[in-house]
Amino acid sequence: MKKYLSELLGTFVLVFFGTGTAVMATLNPDASVGIFGIAFAFGLTVIAAAYAIGDISGGHLNPAISFAMFLDKRLSFKDFAIYSVFQIIGAFIATSLIWAILSSFTKKVDFIYGANVPNNINNMGAFLVEVILTFVFVFVVLSVTKTKFIAPSLAVLVIGLTLTMVHLIGIPLTGTSVNPARSIAPAIFTGGDALSTLWIFIVAPLVGAAIATFTHNFLES
Repeated sequence: MKKYLSELLGTFVLVFFGTGTAVMATLNPDASVGIFGIAFAFGLTVIAAAYAIGDISGGHLNPAISFAMFLDKRLSFKDFAIYSVFQIIGAFIATSLIWAILSSFTKKVDFIYGANVPNNINNMGAFLVEVILTFVFVFVVLSVTKTKFIAPSLAVLVIGLTLTMVHLIGIPLTGTSVNPARSIAPAIFTGGDALSTLWIFIVAPLVGAAIATFTHNFLES
């Protein structure tokens, strides 16, 4: 139970500070947060959470990563399923608190900025983007957590910076998910287009994770 609760807590931190930064940036469009700030918010939260709980649960914070670990035989199916449930719960708690904070503002803030909605790209294009981004992210995670070339303490930094990298190109296109748990809660709270396109941000990351796992295993064999 401790490792499941650790995944809940880690995903809470990721969504509250990552998605929260994306939402709060809309309060002051002239602020210097922008794409770089949002991308680094996600990257830094992964680093912080992984260092904090990595030795307890592995610090997945993402059903796509847990799925890859299951396919790579580093995680049982039971743990993959329960990890995913607790990750989604953590995301819901974080999203609920963000929504509560937004509700206390006198100025209405559009919560959609925290959800994943394709921007000037059709659904198939968004699906392809999410598959590619997740493939790169998960491939790096699988590699740096297994190789002896890099120390485990540095692997966390590489993973965080890689998540930052994929956000830099993904935010203008899809808002960047690469994480079903991070997308489900904001989409439900936002509704509309965010909910109707949610399938993209659930299926595409899992497909990208599967391709990353098979590619990683092929190159290692």
